[in-house]
Amino acid sequence: MDVPTEPSNISTQAVREKNDPGWNHFSLIQSSDGKKHYKCLYYGVIYKGGGINRMKQHLAGIKGNIGACKKVSHDIQNQMQENLKMISDKSKKHKKEVVHRADMAVARWFFDRCIPMNALNSAFAQKAIDAIAAIGPGYKLPSYHMMRINLLKDCKEECRLLIDSYREHWKVSGCTLMADGWTDMRNRTLINFLVYSYRGFSFCKSVDDSDVTKDAPMLCSLFLEIVECIGPTSVVQLVTDNAANYKKAGALLHARYGNIYWSPCAAHCINLILKDIGSLSHVMDITRNASKITIFIYNHIFLLSWLRKREGWREIVRPGATRFATTFITLKSVYEHKHDLQALVTSKYFTYSKLSKTSKVHDVVSIILDNHFWNMCLKMTKVAGPLIRLLCIVDSDEKPSLGYVYDGMYRARKGIKLIFKNVKRLYKPYTLIIRDRWDHQLRQRLHSAAYILNPSFQYDQVNYSNKPQVVQGLIDLIGNKDICDKSSVAMNEVRLYRDQLESFGKPIAIKMSKEMQPG
Repeated sequence: MDVPTEPSNISTQAVREKNDPGWNHFSLIQSSDGKKHYKCLYYGVIYKGGGINRMKQHLAGIKGNIGACKKVSHDIQNQMQENLKMISDKSKKHKKEVVHRADMAVARWFFDRCIPMNALNSAFAQKAIDAIAAIGPGYKLPSYHMMRINLLKDCKEECRLLIDSYREHWKVSGCTLMADGWTDMRNRTLINFLVYSYRGFSFCKSVDDSDVTKDAPMLCSLFLEIVECIGPTSVVQLVTDNAANYKKAGALLHARYGNIYWSPCAAHCINLILKDIGSLSHVMDITRNASKITIFIYNHIFLLSWLRKREGWREIVRPGATRFATTFITLKSVYEHKHDLQALVTSKYFTYSKLSKTSKVHDVVSIILDNHFWNMCLKMTKVAGPLIRLLCIVDSDEKPSLGYVYDGMYRARKGIKLIFKNVKRLYKPYTLIIRDRWDHQLRQRLHSAAYILNPSFQYDQVNYSNKPQVVQGLIDLIGNKDICDKSSVAMNEVRLYRDQLESFGKPIAIKMSKEMQPG
């Protein structure tokens, strides 16, 4: 408590010998109980507690920890403000140096043991540092033996408990079983089985099927083994690639367990759509011309150096060997550099060079100056844009993607028609490719049901697709007794949901339907 008068039985001692300039404006008072108080030489008030910095804040007029002095001159007030700022800057500099020393300690550890840099991106990296900081100085890292025996065992047990909690969630809301086939460096064909639910992914099992015939009955028996391990009533969907043997195996599994539906991998199917579009003759011509431009630029360092000096320059994305989406990403990247490339080939820097006189270069220059090429580049990137955005959604782990597949394909076809101004002759080659892959491979009842049960689409009166086959997909699932044993109750709830009645019509429900992810 701060009081305006001096207490009785106290001794006063002015501390002039201290270096801090704040002591020139305060006197230190020590009470009989040993506690220190400070008296402002201008305001005459005695302040209990704090230190000289708090007193300087009083003179500087900085509120928060103490009241401002009403009788100090402006000169002294400015001096105290500058002094406090200088101390703050020194403190920040010292803190920066301490942080740098800590960063260097981590860096030396990484470089000494060749620890991959992406270890820093681990979700557990900062948690580990925070846990060490909470203990304070003197913490010793676990020994080699403890890390590989005791702590590994504890982490395994922790992981088991986490998966057990997932299993309880699977029983309530169901899960998706995914079969991911791949070939390792020893040319062994393996299948990784993963389980996905709203709680997250978990690894189930890896099977080496190199020495077996991958026909439908064999694959079905393998799927049955994994399904029975998880629990048949917990699995809602099996996702594999769209090969004929996997599709037939999925049908056999559905015949055994009516509640489990087979679906092809959406990312695989979308990649195949992009591959088919990229195989059209006119698209291949555009891709070849774009490739000529990138090869020409990156094979001549002096041209690349000139471009890199352009304001806002970013490197051109070059085609990848495996992902079909990169073809269209490259076209978009090349189109974004249109003005830079045209500025290059028309500049004196290029036209006066020996390179500009060669015949091969004339072909590349003519492509760069060809407006038809650039128009087609733009058109193809617009065609592929919705598909690439959908691919990013289904290929990421950030949110459940099943409820977005139907809408993504619907918007892609609708968008392509708008690009070509609904001229059937122009848009048909692209929409036919999408329709063939979508209708014959990808589309399933689950996609239709998930689309309807996604409130962000159901309540979008402008873009919602109310085609009969969409509604029929949901009705078929509700009519399946293996999934729903109270179909009449479920259909009534669907009606309430569709018409936004009862709790679905409340303001908070309407608001959250646009913000929350569908389960």
